[in-house]
Amino acid sequence: MPIRVISSTAELHEYTRGRLRAGQSLALVPTMGFLHDGHTSLMREGVRRADVVAASIFVNPTQFGPKEDLSTYPKDRDGDLAKCEAAGVSVAFLPDAHAVYPPGFQTYVNVEKASQGLCGDRRPGHFRGVATVVTKLFTLFRPEVALFGEKDFQQLCVIRALAKDLDLGVDVVGMPTVREADGLAKSSRNSYLSADERQRAVAISRGLFAAQAAFVSGTTRAESLLELVRAQLRAAAIREDYVELRDEATLEPLVQIVAGQRARLFVAGFLGKTRLIDNVRVG
Repeated sequence: MPIRVISSTAELHEYTRGRLRAGQSLALVPTMGFLHDGHTSLMREGVRRADVVAASIFVNPTQFGPKEDLSTYPKDRDGDLAKCEAAGVSVAFLPDAHAVYPPGFQTYVNVEKASQGLCGDRRPGHFRGVATVVTKLFTLFRPEVALFGEKDFQQLCVIRALAKDLDLGVDVVGMPTVREADGLAKSSRNSYLSADERQRAVAISRGLFAAQAAFVSGTTRAESLLELVRAQLRAAAIREDYVELRDEATLEPLVQIVAGQRARLFVAGFLGKTRLIDNVRVG
């Protein structure tokens, strides 16, 4: 059966009412499009978890700052729909900005604690935009489960918090980061990289994996683990935005990993004008 494409919230409300009457469970995969294997892995997991899988493809303007890449964010509508259909998606929501934020829109969702630090500090207002659009998508689709990649781990924490705090009844599932053969985390923004930048970008994951290996060998101090990451960034001439070690559950900064603690190493860096992020679990 061909994928159903919906562009208006009125049609989506009608679809959701029909699905609920039919007793079908739904897995939702929110995206900004220009899909890659990381996105389709979420969709395939959705097929495993629910009767129906839906995806949204919407470049959300409220999560971009005034000097960020909203106007140039890559798009591939036909390719995205083909990938959705191949991955088992039944319904794709492709609204324009006015459908999501009609004239007079004034309600925003702010997740206080999880939005602080890391990308929250570097991109003011970003997570308010993310939380608002995801809350709206949850309200429109009323999914039983929603799937997000762990590459955007702070975003995952924000969405888990809003779903819990607002009693939205959605199981928010984080899925492992999908990587290129050389270790670079898959990202739509990788398409911005020149050939030279693409070659140097692998230093981000190389540094994270070096720190992981050091932890396994007994290094627990944040200073030592972070320096292993920074050394790789310096060697590849990647401009550091942040390199931090944080508790996985609370996102609190850590000085040292104690026994039994789950921590994450977070990196953001610039190659030219392109900002890339990545993270790995340590501990």
